[in-house]
Amino acid sequence: MSSLTDLREVVDVVIGVDTHVHTHSAAVVDARTGGVLDEITVEATADGYHQLVEFVDGHAALRAWAIEGTGGHGAGLTRHLVRNEEVVIELDRPERAKRRHGAKSDPLDAIRAAREALSRPRLGGPRSGGDRQALSVLLAAHRSAVDAGAGAQRQVFSLVIAAPEQVRARFRGQRVPAMIRTAAALRIHPSWDIETTTTVIVLRSLARRAHALSEEAAEHEKALRAIVRSWRPDLLEQLGIGPIVAATVLCAWSHPGRIHSEAAFAMLAGVAPIPANSGQITTRYRLNRYGDRQLNRALHTIVLSRIRYDQATQTYVARRTTEGKTTREIKRCLKRYIARDLFRQLESSPTSA
Repeated sequence: MSSLTDLREVVDVVIGVDTHVHTHSAAVVDARTGGVLDEITVEATADGYHQLVEFVDGHAALRAWAIEGTGGHGAGLTRHLVRNEEVVIELDRPERAKRRHGAKSDPLDAIRAAREALSRPRLGGPRSGGDRQALSVLLAAHRSAVDAGAGAQRQVFSLVIAAPEQVRARFRGQRVPAMIRTAAALRIHPSWDIETTTTVIVLRSLARRAHALSEEAAEHEKALRAIVRSWRPDLLEQLGIGPIVAATVLCAWSHPGRIHSEAAFAMLAGVAPIPANSGQITTRYRLNRYGDRQLNRALHTIVLSRIRYDQATQTYVARRTTEGKTTREIKRCLKRYIARDLFRQLESSPTSA
């Protein structure tokens, strides 16, 4: 689907679907005129998916589905359609400007989804399930555990600062990891007042929570590594790419052919430079703040690692610095180069990568 440039050449209708938790609204739009042929709202259940397909069967056999949220609210419908070999177009990030100044309703959003698919010069299919979806679920759980653990550690640090002196003295000179160990082992003395007792109870609870979340994150990372090793072990051989970075890259890429070019992959990662030229100035670029920010963060992690440990990257940084480039500009260039190399590697088989 990524190679198509005009849906009107291959289908008779496009079914735009606005997905929600309990219901999906769909609109059948004529591919040649953009006119609305019919509309329906169904429940987001297996029976609702069958009802929707039967409804569309009455309009045209040559069709494509434009779905917002194929990896979220529309995941169930997308799986149902893919199993039935329907053509599905992913619209996870619709062009919001088109709806910003217009009316808002579920049927109208479904119509906009269909017409947006008809107007896009490049079309993308939904991300695959299987290993990719397993990685996505583990990444979400790992990120949640890390964030919650960091929050618990910050709370321990703040409580120690404001704790009564007899408690605070036990932590003096310690860094946060040592504070967590000390707090987890605290015991209550009967002679303490209610403030001291309560502070120690909370400190101990937060420290044990932080420790448990750290262990949970480590288990998720172990599971991520196992899946990456079985799917694309060649990624882990690259400098600066560990299981978290590799899983993030694989989740964004999904499968061969979904992203039509290395330039599109760079745009997805938010590392494609945006021209900001004016008048006779033709070498100015603006920072790209769009795209998949987790993928952008993964590329940034690779860049930092290679700047620190890779001699070739260090030589490149030194050369670009003498040319007048700032550190930020150099990192942006490196992220663009790494995105290109990763895309080429991912599109090839692991054995030939």
